[in-house]
Amino acid sequence: MVSCLIQLSTFMSQTTELKAGTPAFRRANWALILGGFACFTLLYGTQPLLPEFTESFGISPTMASLTVSAGTLTLAFLLIPLSMLSDKFGRAPLMKGALLGATLFAWASAFAPNFEWLVLSRAGVGACIAALPAAAMAYLGEEISTASRGKVMGMYIAGNALGGMFGRFLSAVVTQYSNWHYGLAALALVGIICTLLFWKLLPQARHFKPRSLAPGALWIDVRRIYSDPGLPWLFTTAFLIMGAFVSIYNYLGFRLSEAPYNLGPAAIGTVFLLYALGSASSALAGHLVDQYGRGKIMLIMISAMALGVLATLDSQLIVIIFGLALFTFGYFATHAIASGWVGFRAGERRGLVSALYLSSYYLGSSFLGSTSGPLWTNYRWPGMVVGLMVCVGLVFAIGLYLSRMEKTAR
Repeated sequence: MVSCLIQLSTFMSQTTELKAGTPAFRRANWALILGGFACFTLLYGTQPLLPEFTESFGISPTMASLTVSAGTLTLAFLLIPLSMLSDKFGRAPLMKGALLGATLFAWASAFAPNFEWLVLSRAGVGACIAALPAAAMAYLGEEISTASRGKVMGMYIAGNALGGMFGRFLSAVVTQYSNWHYGLAALALVGIICTLLFWKLLPQARHFKPRSLAPGALWIDVRRIYSDPGLPWLFTTAFLIMGAFVSIYNYLGFRLSEAPYNLGPAAIGTVFLLYALGSASSALAGHLVDQYGRGKIMLIMISAMALGVLATLDSQLIVIIFGLALFTFGYFATHAIASGWVGFRAGERRGLVSALYLSSYYLGSSFLGSTSGPLWTNYRWPGMVVGLMVCVGLVFAIGLYLSRMEKTAR
């Protein structure tokens, strides 16, 4: 009798999963893409404006980078507690509130009268966004059919990439022809549009099961997560690749704004159009891992990151851009593979596992994105390349370990 009930429950769960080709699946896919798009648009829109902030407020490049790091730092610290709330109260309510709150703080940052207000409002953007990424990954794992999860995860990461590209480009172009206040206001307007569409499109969750917030149950879950042979290394991967990614984009803008390049905000903003490659590579990675395995494709993409970093040592602008494109392609693919791997190993506590991964991801953005500043200040671009290669080299070593683990498990 019990066996029959279990089989019936499993069958009903499978029949209510969102399958590719259905209207509900398309709505969920678009909602998640727009959610990721909005997060990266709002969170990283200040990145091409760092030279503007140094001039406007009379601060150093490292201080200016706080307009990026403040948001990612609050995001990193709040991801875990907010993921616990999503495990208890549901994914959809937190995701909807996250986008609304982030948009309001984005408007506040656009009207910042001083640097302190700007940093605090950007921290508020990150604090609100913290409720969305882990909940989105957990929603995807619960509601999307198993056969379609890799594809949807790739599209979700692609939405992140497009948002990062569009937000940086939009703020840079608007700032070029007005000032940074209008540049940030343009981002907030995009946030409003995405929030309204997300609220309209996201299907109701059917497979969410509340998890206990009791300390004893949480401690058991945390011990299980960190005793897993793969998850802690995937968290470390997230920390290193995101730290390297934010660092290269933070400080390359300063390099390109100086002689012999002398690029303005709009021209520097066009560099972020390379994020389109990230959209392509994340979707491609989701397809390739199903054919060739996660470990093999991950190592290839990490190698692309390394070659891209080394190419930026060249003095010719076209070679620098090519190197950045190669690095970006490899980064987004690696992130998509690692994200999918985390979901595969997560078990029942998907919200908490996703939050730990993303917390590591954004801590890397905050910590390495700012602490790498002295490398640029003291050693210029060669110093930055050394720091970036240390991060990429460590990720490659982790990739080797994970690849061997994957082969052993087969």
